[in-house]
Amino acid sequence: MSSDQDHLKETDTEARFEFKKEENSAVRSGKGLTEEVIRMISDDKDEPDWMLERRLRALEQYQNMPMPSDWPGMPDLSELDVEEIIPYIRPDVDKREGVDDWTELPDDIKDTFDKLGIPEAEKNALSGVGAQYESEVVYQNMQEQWEEKGVIFCNMDKAVQDHPELVKEHFMTTCVPPSDNKFAALHGAVWSGGSFVYVPEDVTVEMPVQAYFRMNSEGMGQFEHTLIIAEEGSEVHYIEGCSAPKYGTHNLHSGGVEVFVGEDAHVQYSTVQNWSKNTFNLNTKRAICEENGTMEWVSGSMGSKVTMLYPCTILKGRGSTDTHITIALAGEGQDIDTGAKVYHNAPETSSTIESKSIAKDGGRTNYRGLVHIADGAENSSTAVECDALMFDNESTSDTMPYMEIEESKVDVAHEATVGKIGDEDIFYLQSRGLDDDDAKKMIVAGFIEPITEELPIEYAVELNRLIELEMEGSLG
Repeated sequence: MSSDQDHLKETDTEARFEFKKEENSAVRSGKGLTEEVIRMISDDKDEPDWMLERRLRALEQYQNMPMPSDWPGMPDLSELDVEEIIPYIRPDVDKREGVDDWTELPDDIKDTFDKLGIPEAEKNALSGVGAQYESEVVYQNMQEQWEEKGVIFCNMDKAVQDHPELVKEHFMTTCVPPSDNKFAALHGAVWSGGSFVYVPEDVTVEMPVQAYFRMNSEGMGQFEHTLIIAEEGSEVHYIEGCSAPKYGTHNLHSGGVEVFVGEDAHVQYSTVQNWSKNTFNLNTKRAICEENGTMEWVSGSMGSKVTMLYPCTILKGRGSTDTHITIALAGEGQDIDTGAKVYHNAPETSSTIESKSIAKDGGRTNYRGLVHIADGAENSSTAVECDALMFDNESTSDTMPYMEIEESKVDVAHEATVGKIGDEDIFYLQSRGLDDDDAKKMIVAGFIEPITEELPIEYAVELNRLIELEMEGSLG
């Protein structure tokens, strides 16, 4: 094992995520959303006119939409004031397009990603890496063997310039249009950075590609956009990591993800989000699957003040398949509202949703899901399983599954359980030589195993570390 790896394993997990760097920006927008701010962002990126026009249309839609307020049991967004958020901070780096050598980054930014372990993970387990700091990608690299096969992995700003036809066709048109919801419109107006992934027909990218998004400055918003296009017969696994230090004022994360899964293609999208407890995490993620396409979502959400995250898959082609596996953890003062949406729009489609949630110290988790099976989508099937684990009587866990079934020849199953860690379970493990804390850790680790077994080992270990960190108040 290298000395770098030794240092990484010895580093305290909390220290790796909670550190802060002094802001060092080249460009910083004013607060709030105005046409002047939108034009400044587009001008700073030297964007083509068509992208500026899309931004301005999205701004108009955002301004005309009300804040969501009528969802049953929805999280409280009253403390979020978008007009107090700084939507764009460009870090002070030499190369706007990002570098492909970590040593070329400024010391403060390089140190950030060193602490997070990203360069080490790239060497050991990844086909490519993108790293975003504040509003822009500062590092981007792809192994040469995949570039030779026509795989494109670059930041979204570069894709706008170098692959305009692909971006014009797919960017916020049919998958996540700005009209979808207020925060999608917000995202469409101020998006910056993110990843563009294109996998040609019949190409299998054998190791995952990863993007890591770090929000460092107080009071800012991060609005990265991820666009993945997997052509017929291709396969790719995309991993997303997110984190931010804690501040006294609110931050906002409102990312957008669009995935196009071609015929017989397979995409897995895995995300571990560890935002700070002053962050509102409000995302829109959606995939469209063609015939016999397969989409998998694996996500862990924790750390933020409020999370509203419901990845959606539209099963457009016959025989297409969707899987959602999610875990949410809420502690004191946190409301983690997550779930999944699946639209069965073709025959012989199938979906599986497995949701795990943990609530402690008065926190709230909620599964909010929708499964829609359209008339004519015969011989389709869906199975939804929601399991919640609570550590005390002050915490709450809700389940809000919605089923819209318009076809009679289908198979539909739903199961939900809510429980507390039982004294008998603790006693049994203690009788096997574990103390109280380790017994509870083992129960939690077993509870989340369906998530961790879907991740590469490095990320499964990290997720377990984060869960243990979040659980420390209950495990003491």
